[in-house]
Amino acid sequence: MKIALLGQFGSGNSGNDGSLEAMLVFLRRACPDAALLCICSNPVAIGERFALEVTGLRGAAFVHPLLRWFDRRLGRIHGRIAGLVSVLRVLGGVDVMVVPGTGILDDFQETPFGWPFIIYWWCLAARLRGARIAFVSIGAGPIRGALSRWFLTSAARMASYRSYRDDFSLRYVQGLGIDTASDHRFPDLAFGLREPVRSDDKLRRQKPATIGIGVMRYRGWERDHADGDAIYRAYVDKIAAIARRLLDDGHDVRLFMGDTSDEQALDDILAALPENGAHGHLSVARTISLHAVMDEILKVDLAIVSRFHNLLCTLKLDRPALSLGYAEKNDELMTEFGRADFCHHIESFDAGQVLLQVDTVLADLAAAENAIARRNAAIRSELVRQQDLLLAQVLVARRAKTLPLAQDALR
Repeated sequence: MKIALLGQFGSGNSGNDGSLEAMLVFLRRACPDAALLCICSNPVAIGERFALEVTGLRGAAFVHPLLRWFDRRLGRIHGRIAGLVSVLRVLGGVDVMVVPGTGILDDFQETPFGWPFIIYWWCLAARLRGARIAFVSIGAGPIRGALSRWFLTSAARMASYRSYRDDFSLRYVQGLGIDTASDHRFPDLAFGLREPVRSDDKLRRQKPATIGIGVMRYRGWERDHADGDAIYRAYVDKIAAIARRLLDDGHDVRLFMGDTSDEQALDDILAALPENGAHGHLSVARTISLHAVMDEILKVDLAIVSRFHNLLCTLKLDRPALSLGYAEKNDELMTEFGRADFCHHIESFDAGQVLLQVDTVLADLAAAENAIARRNAAIRSELVRQQDLLLAQVLVARRAKTLPLAQDALR
């Protein structure tokens, strides 16, 4: 069989690429004979990194300048028809198109004819080609633009399998008027990624506490937010104030990121900090994958983070986190781990309150880690349960054949 994987992969977002990697690991173990095709933002980077067939998101475009001029004059309708023909050609022979994880059903930093239209376009083509569509452990909402909502709702309706990474996403899709009676709730795919080798926690706790801070270049929900500059400057100033206070109190501070766009925030925060505090040491990691993020998390006692998958990596490694989130997905994940009291919004958090909560967590670090570890054990079982379900309901070849259960395939 042939399986296509669709998403914003290779765009610089380590969380998106981590979701793709987790799905590829599963598919290659459970369906070793399947042909895999990734439809993504950066085909060159993804093809090199994961060694699989790739193609771009937008299909063919007119090359000749005169054809492009005519297409613009006619409202790009001819270009869209040509693009659909190209997309249909790409999906020839595809049995299943999988959307593996990511916050696929929202319009954060998107215009209607950005990602919302792209996901609708490919789902429509997949249906026309007779391929099954599976949205696996996706995030959903909010969708604030009316046209974006129509594109994404229409795309979701075309899927024969849907599962959501949190209760908020499931409720949000229900609110879109989609029948979710047969849908599922399973953890984010990135929880299934291979973990780095863990260090000795006893040795880690023999030194002053180390605090990780996952920074983000956040300028508001909309791409061109009217107050984007002010929102960003307030965030940078408050993160710098938190880091400065932690250093002065003798803590080591490790700054890291989750998207290549966050590098500017990293540089701006660094510019506002001394190289070292009164006692603590400052270090920086320009992390470009979830594996690199997890390597950093293992070096800290707790982390203050904004990006969802930086939060996920922190909890996955049994470290407590303080969330400075910009969407409900962070709050949902923290609540699932019993950490709802440590949630803040990225636009309104109080630096003093965050510092007080750092002290609260450090005062009983072992109890927090043990509680998080118990939830992680349950998540691992849920991931295997979804793999069984995918094999039984989605990854079924057109020709009759016996497929092993996930437990056997993943031995």
